[in-house]
Amino acid sequence: MDKKILVAGCGRSGVQATNLLLSQGASVLLYDSNENIEKEKVLAQLSSPVEIVTGELTDAVIAQVSECIISPGISLEMPFAVALKEHGIDPLSEIEASYRYEKGQVIGITGTNGKTTTTTLTGEIMRAWKGDELAFTAGNIGIPYSKEVLKTSEESWSTLEISSFQLETATTFHPHISAILNITPDHLDRHHTMDCYASIKMKITMNQTEDDYVVLNYCDPRLRAFGLSGIRPHVLWFSDADEPEEGYFLRDNTLYKKFGGKTEKLMTTDETSLVGRCNYENILAAFAITEAAGVPQDVILNTVRNFKAVSHRIEYTATVNGVRYYDDSKGTNPDAAIQGIRAMTTPTVLIGGGYDKHLSFDEWIEAFDGKVKELILMGVTKDQIAECARAHGFNAIVFVNSMEEAVAEAYKTAEPGDSVLLSPACASWGMFDNFEQRGDIFKELVRKL
Repeated sequence: MDKKILVAGCGRSGVQATNLLLSQGASVLLYDSNENIEKEKVLAQLSSPVEIVTGELTDAVIAQVSECIISPGISLEMPFAVALKEHGIDPLSEIEASYRYEKGQVIGITGTNGKTTTTTLTGEIMRAWKGDELAFTAGNIGIPYSKEVLKTSEESWSTLEISSFQLETATTFHPHISAILNITPDHLDRHHTMDCYASIKMKITMNQTEDDYVVLNYCDPRLRAFGLSGIRPHVLWFSDADEPEEGYFLRDNTLYKKFGGKTEKLMTTDETSLVGRCNYENILAAFAITEAAGVPQDVILNTVRNFKAVSHRIEYTATVNGVRYYDDSKGTNPDAAIQGIRAMTTPTVLIGGGYDKHLSFDEWIEAFDGKVKELILMGVTKDQIAECARAHGFNAIVFVNSMEEAVAEAYKTAEPGDSVLLSPACASWGMFDNFEQRGDIFKELVRKL
């Protein structure tokens, strides 16, 4: 009997991976540990019917399987994943499975924060250069790589946002240009230690050669040490503070690049609608990536100047009674939320809290630096964050039980000239399906004020 490929996870990633495999003639078994999955809804999204198994993965089912493609949201510590490994089957990521069918060049972008903005901007630049038929953007950004990869050709470029969950089970994935934007604490509930988390991020370079490029953050101590350790790809630095001997950097309010002893002005921060140093870092990284790909500088500059903020990342929503509201729902860890605070230039009412990823909030609270006038907290982490804030001398704290209550409280507290910022420093799970839903609800409520 021909063995099947097991696709674990009936969400968007699993469904698209199944459709890719089916299009290539593979025999697929779709699995989800959730016994309450609505199978008919899943089957309606597939190009042809497959068997769907739910609940416990038995030895009898495993005996039918030669390979497993695992969705990124599923931990390798799940009982079924452990059982597969005991049977000699190492689960592979959807990114890894899709890469087998890639015909063109690949840009892979990872890091704790800034991935989505940098990937979207890079993808827009590549599209402006190559056109829609030869430039694709996918990955953790919300469009599965498996949905786009069969469109690729020898002349095409795929720009991919890659998460640590996807890199964890990658083996042959080989981007021509990779980027690691930063490494700060996140997902420690899954990866357990920073050393483990960092090593997984650095796996994006594992198959690169001397003919490839890696773009690294010169201000990140781990990444600077990594880049200077003799890795194979050619290192391109970017920085918003310390100026590298060669690379892309921010000085005052101007972006520069310096190579061969020559410093060249690229643009000023006033020329972009993006706000905050974190976004200037993202622009510098996109410059490094796309110039390495061969994109003419005028194409890059024109795209950056016309680029709008990514949804849910310090996204201006509305001005109500002289108060500006910003959606930074993608600030799902303290370091990302720090960037949101730093981007604010007025007294700020801050909405935070959510799912517990076992992270410390001290540096986030310290970043308030007199700017935050009230902290509105929700979710399972609200007591932990409040305790941390009080330990740092911050006591203007209000607890709420919903986004509706949070927006109402912010509206009551904020005065003309202030800002209201949703930047939770936590994941959304438990109260919302994802950070997008959290941000969308916030924006809808603000627009109703």
